[in-house]
Order: sequence, then structure tokens, then C-alpha cells
Amino acid sequence: MPASSAPPSDNSSVNSYNDSYHTPMSAQELTQRNIESVAALDASTKSQRSRADLVADAIAAFCGSMAFVYVHLVWFALWIIANLPFMPKALHFDPFPYQFLTLAVSLEAIFLSTFILISQNRQALLSDRRNHLDLQINLLAEQENSKMLAMLESIQKKLGIEDSDPEVQILEASTRPDQLAKQIEEIIEGENKKKHEKT
Repeated sequence: MPASSAPPSDNSSVNSYNDSYHTPMSAQELTQRNIESVAALDASTKSQRSRADLVADAIAAFCGSMAFVYVHLVWFALWIIANLPFMPKALHFDPFPYQFLTLAVSLEAIFLSTFILISQNRQALLSDRRNHLDLQINLLAEQENSKMLAMLESIQKKLGIEDSDPEVQILEASTRPDQLAKQIEEIIEGENKKKHEKT
């Protein structure tokens, strides 16, 4: 199935695009469309990376692979074997306790940790953007649901159906993220305090 493209600019084309986007389809096609949308967002984000980001990501990916372990095993083994007492003295460039090897590994650790932190910071930024996108979509979905409840209640009144459900009135109210965040924080802090008091 072809990847979804940006909607056209004119109103008629926009309407046809929206109709095709919301056309009922099978669960498999719907899932595939969603996956393609997410993949397109990831590809767009990756295409915006700078050369420094590409280098940092490549180094971080190599450090997290078994190839990195094998390279260092071979490196350390050859280094130590070359400096053993029974080896020719011409090969001895860093005898025990291998001070030069210690220096090289320490410098490597400094640079590798820096590259990994750069990659992690970029991934954290992307995660924050995805979380913000999820929040916006959830808020839009909540607003749509609240509007549908209000429309259903209006239809119900016009049809003369009396059904006073207090939960419906509560759900029709707009959700305020700041109040929800404060409520969640208070509940979590209260539970943590109770756990500390028990311990």
C-alpha cells in the first residue's frame, strides 16, 4: 500500500483526501497505514540529522554491538601477548603493568561516553517530541469525544428521550491537562509517602 502523502491544497481535494483517509477498511490495512505514517515520521526525523549526529549514532550503535566486544578482545589479547616476558624484546612496547594500554583505554572511554551521551540526548529530544505529539492527539480525541457526547445529548433531547446520567455530564466537560497532571502527582506522592511510612 503506498505511503500516505500530504493533503492537497484546494478545498475539493482536501475533502476527497479526508473522505479517503476516513474510509472504512480492514484492520490489516488500517494497521499498515498507521505503521507507514509512523515510519514516514521516523524517516523524516532521521533525514534531518547533521553529520555530527550521524557520526555519534554510528559510534553509539557500534559500541552497543558484539563486534565492539570482539575487536577489544582481539586488541587486548594481542597487546598483552606482544608484551609478555618470553616474547622477543623487539615487540615489547608497553610492558606490564601496561600503562600505555591503560591510558589508551581511558581516553577511549572518555570519547565513547561523550558520543553515547550525544546520541542519548538526541534520542531524548525525539522522545519528547513523540510524547508531545501523543498528548496533542489524545487531547484532540478527548475534545472530539466530548463534542460527540454533547451532540448525542442534543439528539436525545430532540427525540424526547429522558435519561439523566451524571457521568455523561462529567464526561462532557473539557479535560484540563494541568489539573490531571497535578492530580496524578498528588496521588503518586501520597502513595510513596504511605510506602515510606510502612517501611
